[in-house]
Amino acid sequence: MVSKHFATHDTFVIERNYGAAPARVFAAWSDPAAKSKWFPKAEAFEFRVGGREFNRGGPPGGPVYTFDACYQEIVPNERIVYSYTMDQGDVRISVSVTTVEFKETEQGTKLIYTEQGVFLDGHDTAAQREHGTKIMLDKLGEELPDMFEPEKTQ
Repeated sequence: MVSKHFATHDTFVIERNYGAAPARVFAAWSDPAAKSKWFPKAEAFEFRVGGREFNRGGPPGGPVYTFDACYQEIVPNERIVYSYTMDQGDVRISVSVTTVEFKETEQGTKLIYTEQGVFLDGHDTAAQREHGTKIMLDKLGEELPDMFEPEKTQ
């Protein structure tokens, strides 16, 4: 009997440059109201080491996806590391470890998003996940200028 179960391991890296300071880009990830402007709104959001972020959603009439993350490390304004599972309906489709780095540049922030995943039984692929993540990071870039009150100058 041949098993229909298999695991595909893969890693992808996405880099984005944003015209905002690392503290503002970091806040777009750490503040639930700000994050909900570019990422599906969380049902649970505990931004602390050991804390959980949980949401469910999907396209109208389409499958329901469940994102269930646990924050592993947080270095304010520099790095976030979290592990997460992704389910489609009742089927686990992947398990990942993600690192988001915030590097100061002359123009603002270089964000480096690295995801190391195991994609299960052909339900998802790194290429599909990378495509969706790029869309979300582009949305972050669109929302970032209006996300917070203008920084006050001294």
